[in-house]
Amino acid sequence: MKIHQLAAQLYTIRDYAKTPPEVALALKRIREIGFQAVQVSGLGPIEDCELARILNGEGLICCATHEGNILEAPAKVVEKLNTLGCRYTAYPFPHVPLRSLQDVKALAAALNRAGKILSESGKVLAYHNHSIEFQRVDGHLMLDVIYDETDPRYLQGEIDTYWVQHGGGDPVKWCRRLSGRLPLLHMKDYVINEKREPLTCEIGRGNLDWPAIVAAAEEAGCQWFIVEQDFCPGDPFESLKISFEYIRDHLCA
Repeated sequence: MKIHQLAAQLYTIRDYAKTPPEVALALKRIREIGFQAVQVSGLGPIEDCELARILNGEGLICCATHEGNILEAPAKVVEKLNTLGCRYTAYPFPHVPLRSLQDVKALAAALNRAGKILSESGKVLAYHNHSIEFQRVDGHLMLDVIYDETDPRYLQGEIDTYWVQHGGGDPVKWCRRLSGRLPLLHMKDYVINEKREPLTCEIGRGNLDWPAIVAAAEEAGCQWFIVEQDFCPGDPFESLKISFEYIRDHLCA
């Protein structure tokens, strides 16, 4: 991977980006760390055009977004992506019941429909997993069903390494599973605390095999490596800095 492919997921700093002035300051701080791109998610209310102006002013690329309304309003998502100069978006979480194989197939069908609309506008829809999709229904792994029941032209992958591990999966195998279908990767490390609870942590301070994950993602055709930390022990900007420097020094070519 190259340093320009590295992005910060703004959900990491959501508590510091609740107003447009806070967003502006947060993006400035992220650029000062060294990131050249961000994924938009978790921000407070801000007009798309204002966000685009701030990003441009800091020299930051919007590499992707998360859009919870993609199933209901794909055309609006296309409009937002156009304003931000962005090609990729991801469905962040299944906001529908997933109690049966029929439920999972219905979600896949809805994703396929939305992805087709995005594709026709030159955009790419990806799916962001948590560990919920590692449940089995009627003997089938939910995440397998989601990808098996959708057209790769209309649904790509955004594998989240922490949540794969949390669900009992192998991040390397999932990168390989989505070869040619993995434009986005959420780099999120996994550690066990003294209470034997799993936590997110800075890249390089957890248990995941980052050289193997990055190699598999690159082989799969990954375009953007997106650093996210759901919960930080202190200043999230400091956590992003620690992750950035580890990746720069140990994982970038």
